[in-house]
Order: sequence, then structure tokens, then C-alpha cells
Amino acid sequence: MIEFKGVSKTYQGNPPAVDGLSMGIERGKITVFVGPSGCGKTTSLRMINRMVEPSGGAITVDGRDVSTVPAAALRRSMGYVMQSAGLLPHRTVNDNVATVLRLNRVPRSQARRRAAELLEVVGLSAAMGKRYPAQLSGGQQQRVGVARALAADPPVLLMDEPFSAVDPVVRAELQQELLRLQRDLAKTIVFVTHDIDEATLLGDKVAVFATGGRLAQYASPEEILRAPVDDFVAAFVGRDRGFRHLSFSSGAGVPIRPVDTVVLDPALPHSMAGNSDGWTLAVDARNRPMGWLPPARATGLVPGGSLFRDGESLRGALDAALSSPAGLGVAVDDDGALRGVVTAAEVLAVIEAGRQLREGGA
Repeated sequence: MIEFKGVSKTYQGNPPAVDGLSMGIERGKITVFVGPSGCGKTTSLRMINRMVEPSGGAITVDGRDVSTVPAAALRRSMGYVMQSAGLLPHRTVNDNVATVLRLNRVPRSQARRRAAELLEVVGLSAAMGKRYPAQLSGGQQQRVGVARALAADPPVLLMDEPFSAVDPVVRAELQQELLRLQRDLAKTIVFVTHDIDEATLLGDKVAVFATGGRLAQYASPEEILRAPVDDFVAAFVGRDRGFRHLSFSSGAGVPIRPVDTVVLDPALPHSMAGNSDGWTLAVDARNRPMGWLPPARATGLVPGGSLFRDGESLRGALDAALSSPAGLGVAVDDDGALRGVVTAAEVLAVIEAGRQLREGGA
């Protein structure tokens, strides 16, 4: 779909910002550019829609050299989401979303109807269309930015560190929202980040850029975590890449054990509920975990750490066990109801069994 052919970018008197980049980006997939500051990842992204003109080489989209397409027309044919959302402060949300449609001469009433539809698509109510950007939270503004990028139904969506300016909780929500949208829309997405966790979560393929604009490795997230090609990639991915790699192994084989529970009665002090002989998991009337009651009952309800959800990876199972104050990871189903608990020892046993199986197969 998108092809870089020996592309370079050099600013006068400086070393190359991008040095001989050659790579192909697959249609309908998320490709993530990741690397340290100054490695050329954003420059490479912006050369796709000619916000930056290359010094050498060629970039093609569906076989057509982008340099042969007028820059304004090229940019209107692609969605673009930036770090700060870039909304026009004096225009309503609906008018912001409809910007590209109006530039493409879509009638105002039709453009606004489409804007209202897209707000629903990105998880916002249509009623928000009458607000102005200053009346929205940072996460809501980023959702509006995504809706605007999708307005003209572009086949290519360029995203330049779109979630880096929001807090970690909102960032996680936006990441999941992007994955949901991609399952529904199957766009060709090029996404820039400096966060290797975000890259491996979102990317079907990940391009790791090194300082000096060199493409160090281009592969699936699993391969980059399992087999970095050189010391630079290994150092950038981090020493805990083995833990991250667990994200690509199913947690379905982890044993789920029963646990003592108590349905928490709001009328009673937390210290009076449940069995005082050991940790007891408090649940609500719908069997959803609320937290732990410690053995001594000297304190109230203790937060329970992360949850291990049905269908998650071994990383999720191990994190749930290690983050639990009771040493027992809480497993829940799709509705958030308790399934049981997992232990770190049994998760590690599943990991070791998988390692031995792979070695035996080799």
C-alpha cells in the first residue's frame, strides 16, 4: 500500500534526519514507527503526506508517487491526527469534525450529519457536537481529532504521537478505542510513538528507528521482543522484554482456583465482614470483585491490583498475581464477574512448560 524506496531527508548542514529508508507498509494494518527523540520517525510519517518533502528517494501509495499529487489534495485524501488534537477553538465540535468534508465541497447539512455519526463511532455522544474544544477533556479532544481524521473515509490514517499528551488512564482507553475502530474499519494506519509498550500493543508491525534516521528493525512486535537484531534495539526495547513478550502467549492454560469470598454489606464496617483466618475477596451482589479484606482486619478494604480477564495473555495473568496484596490474581469473565484466582507460581509453571515445548520442537 505505502512504499518507501531509498527515502532520505537532510537539512542543510546537518546529518541525515532520515537515511535511505526502504520499507513497505501493508494495507489494512497498523504499522508503528517507534524510537528515541530525533530518530526520524515523525519526519518519515510527514513525508507520506508531503508535510515534509524528501531530499531523495520516492514514496508511493498504491503504486503512485506522492510527489506527482498536489500536496493539498494528497493531504485531504489521508486522515491526520496529531499530539495536541489541533482543533479549531472558535468552531464547534461538529464543525471541527466536518472540516475536511467542507474542504471537499460536501454540503454543510450533510457534513454535519456525518460529523454526528462519527462522534458515536469514536465513543462520544452526538450531543457533544454543539460544544467547543475548551469544554472538552483532553481525552475527548483526542477522540474528536480521530473523528475529524475519519470524516472523509480515507484509506490511510497518519497518527503522530496522538495519545502522548493525556494521562495514563485516558491513554489506555484511547489505545483500546483505536484497536476497536481498526477491527471495524480496517484502515491503513501509520502510528508514531516513543513508547515501546504502546508500539507492541497497537502494531501489527513495528519499525524501530535508530538515531540518525536509520531503520534498525522492522518486524512483528513478537519478533522484536523475542529476537532484537542488535544491541541498539535490545537496549531500546528494555531489559524486561521477556515480560513484555508474554503478551503474545495465551493465558488460557493457567489454572484458576476457588477463593474465599464475602458479599460486602455496605451497612457493616469492612473489618467485620468475612473470615478472619486469611485474605478474603469482597464481591458485590453481582459477584464482581471489590477488593481484599486482610487477615487481621486491622484495615478496611484493600485494592486488589489488576484483573486477569478472560482471553488475556500470560502477561496479564502474571501481572494480576504480582500486583495483588493477597498474592492471588483475580480472574474475571467478560462481564467482570469473578471466575477465581491465579497464583504467580502456577503462571510461571505454564511459562516454563511452554518454553520446554518450544525447545523440544526445535
